[in-house]
Amino acid sequence: MVRFVRTVLGDIAPEELGVCDAHDHLFLSSPKFPGQELNDTAAARAELAAFRAAGGAAVVQWTPYGMGRRAADLPELSRATGVTLLCATGLHQAAHYTPELLAGLRGRLAEVFVSELTEGIAATGVRAGLIKVAGGFHALDAHTRWTMTAAAEASRATGAPIAVHLEMGTGALDVLELLCGELDVPGDRVILGHLNRSPDPVVQREAAGSGCWLAFDGPSRAHHATDWRMPDAVRALAEAGFADRLLLGCDTVLAGARSVDGGPGMPYLLRRVRPRLVAELGAELVERILTEHPGRAFGIDGR
Repeated sequence: MVRFVRTVLGDIAPEELGVCDAHDHLFLSSPKFPGQELNDTAAARAELAAFRAAGGAAVVQWTPYGMGRRAADLPELSRATGVTLLCATGLHQAAHYTPELLAGLRGRLAEVFVSELTEGIAATGVRAGLIKVAGGFHALDAHTRWTMTAAAEASRATGAPIAVHLEMGTGALDVLELLCGELDVPGDRVILGHLNRSPDPVVQREAAGSGCWLAFDGPSRAHHATDWRMPDAVRALAEAGFADRLLLGCDTVLAGARSVDGGPGMPYLLRRVRPRLVAELGAELVERILTEHPGRAFGIDGR
């Protein structure tokens, strides 16, 4: 089997990704964030250009179905900035959608995910490269079980990875029990996001033991209270033997968090986070986390 990463401009070899922000957003809108939407194409282009100037080469956009991901704009942004982009299918928590939208997906959610992964997102020609779903705060509700069951079915059908939003960093073990236990998804096909927001080293080590990927996706304005603990958590996981399970991202969710709007944004990952981690882990491991690991985590086995 030939392994590849599915980008908005087509499939590439995993090693072609380069320095990668493994969890971010160029576009995102939700009724939970009125007036703070990421919906400005010019700002998205400027943010990508700033990331590229800082040494970045690829960004994985986790914005899923129905949240303003602007898939049609991604190929041109990728070409214009030289930054490789991945687009997600999937579904977030119910609070981000209207009841009417969710009702229209009943009975066909896995089919929608598979279609966007293989045939393309409607009217765009862009094929998704990952499935994004979400847990709840210390719990898995009926919506979570529905979306994760559909994600597992789509992952089995396509080989695509499943990226999971952990609400405030919680519920990692419950998510793994469902996805990797009940639904039989291989651990290395699951990416847990936001672990830095609940800095519990015991949970992090147990999660890593499942073989899943651990995404530490800060800094941000909203989660600065825990972002500063991330280097210690990453070092502890590496020392515990889980250095090969780590990913890094920024998770820019609101307009004010972009660097071009006064926030830390994507470049901060390379300007400030990378040097801090080099001091903790050494340059060689940090380079692998930023380059080799994303290619492995988001790789799909050709069939």
